[in-house]
Amino acid sequence: MRRIIESTLVSLDGVIADPQLWAMEYFDEEAQEEALEVLLASDAMLMGRRTYEIFARLWPARSGAYPDRINAMPKYVFSSTLQRAEWNNSTIVRGDVAAEVATLKQQGGRDLVLYGHTRLGQTLLDHGLLDELRFAVHPVVVGRGQLLFREGLAAKLKLVAATTRKTGVVVLSYQPTAT
Repeated sequence: MRRIIESTLVSLDGVIADPQLWAMEYFDEEAQEEALEVLLASDAMLMGRRTYEIFARLWPARSGAYPDRINAMPKYVFSSTLQRAEWNNSTIVRGDVAAEVATLKQQGGRDLVLYGHTRLGQTLLDHGLLDELRFAVHPVVVGRGQLLFREGLAAKLKLVAATTRKTGVVVLSYQPTAT
């Protein structure tokens, strides 16, 4: 069975929105290697409409090991509003998100990767479908923006790994536990 790995950039004050505005100065060679490692261990991506729209604008025009991998791999876009997905190897998935993702998990293959903890990530966490949550906590206070978890949401997580990069970014890996 495939695992679903969520990888999320987060500021010290819990902001996940617009990481291109506050996280890029920390995206050194070490971070690039780790990001590529996650992609190479995966054979498909899961994303919601907003993430798809951002990534589809950003990655197709770039080249190199990371962009080449992300552009080539299958991408499952969960959206009830997106009409077309023109980015290479993208498929729009409609209907019951949890059921569709459970089916994808049952298929053979490598990990499925999800970037960011948005509604899709929370839905997968709520349904026990996330296998690992990796939070790259950046040493910056953003002060405003979408927070990692919304008020009223709850989950119990078990720390399975913690590493500190040279830039001061701390990567915390958790597995969900029964609530």
